[in-house]
Amino acid sequence: MTNNKKIRVGITQGDTNGIGLEVVLKVLAVPEFMEICTPIIYGSSKVLTYHRKAIDMPSFQVNRTGDVERIRENMPNIVEVMDNDEEVKIELGVPSKQAGQAAFKALEVAVSDLKQGRIDVLVTAPINKDNIQSEEFQFPGQTEYLQASVGGGDKALMILCTDSLRVALVTTHLPLAKLPAAITTDRIQKRLREFNASLQRDFGIERPRIAVLSLNPHAGENGLLGTEEQEIIRPAIDNAYDNDRIICFGPYAADGFFGSQKYRHFDGVLAMYHDQGLAPFKALAMDRGVNFTAGLPFVRTSPDHGTGYDIAGKGVAREDSMRQAIYTAIDIWRNRRKYDEDHANPLRKQYHDKGKDNVVLDLTKEEDT
Repeated sequence: MTNNKKIRVGITQGDTNGIGLEVVLKVLAVPEFMEICTPIIYGSSKVLTYHRKAIDMPSFQVNRTGDVERIRENMPNIVEVMDNDEEVKIELGVPSKQAGQAAFKALEVAVSDLKQGRIDVLVTAPINKDNIQSEEFQFPGQTEYLQASVGGGDKALMILCTDSLRVALVTTHLPLAKLPAAITTDRIQKRLREFNASLQRDFGIERPRIAVLSLNPHAGENGLLGTEEQEIIRPAIDNAYDNDRIICFGPYAADGFFGSQKYRHFDGVLAMYHDQGLAPFKALAMDRGVNFTAGLPFVRTSPDHGTGYDIAGKGVAREDSMRQAIYTAIDIWRNRRKYDEDHANPLRKQYHDKGKDNVVLDLTKEEDT
């Protein structure tokens, strides 16, 4: 945590051929935004200028620096992560290894500053998971990279969220062929513990209610369409409820759960796999959804959309999700501070239940001195 009054928000440039910098520019072009935080882009000022001109956006002041300690609080900042003689070839809408490597350099420097406490939270623009791969980055996505880089042994939990909907995943970037082996009672119960803890500490929900989705169609139809619900998922729910005191219910058939708006009765929904949770979430909240990485010592969010190659450079990309990702990161940072302060010095228990080790004093009688 920094000593600044305003929260320092690190924002990576993402894939330089996608819409990441366009939506960042649109968010930061509003002067009032500087009143709530100090935004710091990690990337290239040349690439930033290219994107601004591509969408014919009026210019505005951005403080350019090579070190986050030389930022200015009342305006957007950009920390240069590229070498002076290093040029980034921009081909809007075209995936390229160079764009992937530029995205990784921004992520690497931002994560380093995050670990050192030089920024308070991290917001990552979208990457292409294929072209970012290299000797330094061999992960399915940024979530897994962050888990390895700043997790300290903790496991990351992907949560997609809005003000009224929070969806967590038992498995994330996993091929469907490997899915059945990955769905275990222990893993589901562990995810329930992590999700419950995040809902309490990160979202300020004291007694969260969690719905758990099924794996098979129609929740397995009593074993007719699969037995995972009976043999794996239900025991995990029961164990979490009985042993961990987690208020969780299910498994619910996934096909009608969101369409019937059952999710409105819960504080969180635990899905078994990536598309089971993200497809309905994005259908409901594409423009305002946020991807939050729970379970780590630091706060990281990102917009819930991808690189948007098909609309890159056309000026039509909506910035709502990026703006909400920044707001959410700030809210979670504040929620964590409040939660930690509230639980740092809990009130000492002033009495004990009567038992064999208790002495009951009769204060109506005078004791000999």
